[in-house]
Amino acid sequence: MKKSIYEQEGWLLSPEVLGEELIAAVTGRIEELSAEDRPEVVYEKGTRTVRAIHGCHLFDDLCRRLVRLPALLGLAEELLGEPVYVYQFKVNMKQPKEGVAWPWHQDYSFWHHEDGMAADRAVNIAIHLDEVHEKNGPLRIIPRTHRLGLLDERVGAGGGDWHDHVSADLEYTVPDGIADALADEHGVVHATGPAGSLYAFHPTLVHSSTDNLSEDRRALLLVTYNAVANAPERLSRPEFLVSRDTTPLTLAAADAL
Repeated sequence: MKKSIYEQEGWLLSPEVLGEELIAAVTGRIEELSAEDRPEVVYEKGTRTVRAIHGCHLFDDLCRRLVRLPALLGLAEELLGEPVYVYQFKVNMKQPKEGVAWPWHQDYSFWHHEDGMAADRAVNIAIHLDEVHEKNGPLRIIPRTHRLGLLDERVGAGGGDWHDHVSADLEYTVPDGIADALADEHGVVHATGPAGSLYAFHPTLVHSSTDNLSEDRRALLLVTYNAVANAPERLSRPEFLVSRDTTPLTLAAADAL
């Protein structure tokens, strides 16, 4: 049932909600890491306001165990139907009144054009670390657009600077005119919900998010699982942005954390 809904809609809200203790532990660790002077930490343009942190599963034990939990890894394996590894790990932060929007885009644009990923046999698993509501910049999803292939337009001049792949000025976007027409046809879903909410969405799904207009932070943890057989061979971006270890993951016990 989960797989059929995912394949039809391009996204799936999991019935599982991660517990408060786990979310508190992960959130606390992410806050600690984000406060450090690390290359994995990205800031809002022209500020020291944290926008995101990448690759935490590579250097933090808690995050390394998190990606093997059945609620995440089990769901990814069920949806893809084959062994997987972690392709990307990131936490996108929208600080109160400062978090800037992400334009309409498709994640697979970056993985295909920049990394040479051959097919979109990957899945994003998203976890709300904070309560997400209409005013603090929820993910906006246009259902069923994962069936349309890449619709991207290259905005930047290229040159291989990975910062253009994680900033508000994304290098590959879906033009507003195309996104607006798709939204009129398919509608737009706002991925809101309490902390601990968990959902999956397809790499080619058209999505965006708005500015954080509220006093509430919005932290969204995203783990991208890629099929081992789909691992790209041409990688130039930093390892914290694109993992090199393609060893198939094994499930950890549900209480491993």
